[in-house]
Amino acid sequence: MTKLAANLTMLFNEFEFPDRFGRAAANGFTGVEVLFPYQLSPADIASRLSENDLDLVLFNLPAGDWDAGDRGLASDPDRKEEFRDGVDLAANYAGILNAPRINCLVGKTPDANATRRTMLDNILYAADTLANTNTRLLIEPVNLHDVPGFAINTTNEALSVLEELDHPNVGLQFDVYHSIRMDEDPFAIIAEYGKRIDHIQIADVPGRHQPGTGDVEFRKLFDAIDESGYTGWVSLEYVPKGATEDGFDHVRELGVLGQRRNES
Repeated sequence: MTKLAANLTMLFNEFEFPDRFGRAAANGFTGVEVLFPYQLSPADIASRLSENDLDLVLFNLPAGDWDAGDRGLASDPDRKEEFRDGVDLAANYAGILNAPRINCLVGKTPDANATRRTMLDNILYAADTLANTNTRLLIEPVNLHDVPGFAINTTNEALSVLEELDHPNVGLQFDVYHSIRMDEDPFAIIAEYGKRIDHIQIADVPGRHQPGTGDVEFRKLFDAIDESGYTGWVSLEYVPKGATEDGFDHVRELGVLGQRRNES
């Protein structure tokens, strides 16, 4: 049975970040992820998770200056020290929060000749460091239309990196939205690699809004996930169209999210 988690960076933006944990719980979620948790202390996050009976299922390594266009640092030879400082910071959070998975956004390619070796070395460093906190490192393909120059765009490219690294603590994060944007067939990928995928994220296409606003057949998708042998979380990572809390009707109709709690 599909387990839905809410991405608190992209959802519930009507509320301040610390209040989003409670809103997720009130809407029936038991798992949450965030892009970057570093605006709060690990102790503060741990308290909010405990108060709301939530699991933190995933967050990202620091990815540089997001507002300036950075989408990760692993591929930049000139920022190796900054990347590794970020890994150490993330490992501290993971150890306190018992986070099972951290995603490495590998970033853009400033120099194609140097990028791949730098990226591989940095991923290995992160994988070894996070193994000490029992946290699994993931890499994620990101489509080149939304993020031109990103170093890994397709599932096959990500699998090629995993095969080259051959490291027991590196796995695959699969985002259905990015996959469709790259003209892949996410149903076929999930059917073939479901047992090898470590984390799944979803949004409807086009628009990257909530399920039910686009062309994705989510009943078929959730069935494919269940049939593939995948047992992890499926995170809602989209830009809400309208108020966040009005956007869960479709997943509730499909039976993968419980009803909102009575807050009277």
